[in-house]
Amino acid sequence: MIPLLLKHHFSSPNSSSNLFSNRTVFYRDSTSLVLPLNKPQFHRRNSRVCHMAALQDGVATVAVMAGAYTLVYTFDKLTQRQIIEQKLSRKIVHILSGVLFMSSWPLFSSSAEARYYAAIVPLLNCARLVIYGTRLFKDEALIKSVTREGNPEELLRGPLYYVIVLLFSVLVFWRDSPVGLVALAMMSGGDGFADIIGRMYGSTKLPYNRNKSWIGSISMFVSGFLLSIGILYYFSIFGYLHFAWDEAIVKVALVSFVATLVESLPITEVLDDNISVPIASMCTALLVFGSGSS
Repeated sequence: MIPLLLKHHFSSPNSSSNLFSNRTVFYRDSTSLVLPLNKPQFHRRNSRVCHMAALQDGVATVAVMAGAYTLVYTFDKLTQRQIIEQKLSRKIVHILSGVLFMSSWPLFSSSAEARYYAAIVPLLNCARLVIYGTRLFKDEALIKSVTREGNPEELLRGPLYYVIVLLFSVLVFWRDSPVGLVALAMMSGGDGFADIIGRMYGSTKLPYNRNKSWIGSISMFVSGFLLSIGILYYFSIFGYLHFAWDEAIVKVALVSFVATLVESLPITEVLDDNISVPIASMCTALLVFGSGSS
């Protein structure tokens, strides 16, 4: 049957309540079919869904911001009370910031705008680092918790690069691509553990870089690999990622190896680890995983 005419069907000529309630389809054999239209109800329902998604994303953004502030504040207090050494505190914050930020992404809604709400957190941190790094205002607690030498200008290097990578990953890759997740895992966890273990036990240096140790590089590979697998599994539980895990493990191992190799090179004075490691990880992950979620 081929439709000839589509028109609105009213229950009463003077009734406005059914203006968009039904439509009649007429066919060549003189039969007809009344179909529901319900446009106003659909738009109201769609509007409610959008409002609920925006509310969920707003609450999630506030919660993540509060968590980020609490993390830095907690380790600053631990450092002030000499419970934990300042360099170790800085590296723990380095590790946890990326891991906890990624872990918070399922809190956001499934709307297309959700990633932009999540991006507010690193964006505000970028602004904060620029403000205090250029000495427009002072924040001694922030400087002590995230810099090596206590120099405000340091905020404009490693820490700023770190949050820019967070911002880039959430906007470009988000939670349905393994590329950004693995890159952040290598930058935060892999590089962080390499520094901690390397400082503690790194007496045997690499032959081509006396500032790096064998144990530090091994720690980066192992911790980055395990954290990447853990993060990918975490997001697969929520249904964002789908893998053949035997293949995924090999791919993550390759990304971890390349990132570890790049981190070990004597290029830190030219290119900060918070840039070189995620770039190497993203490029390798794009090659082995592609840009999709499986």
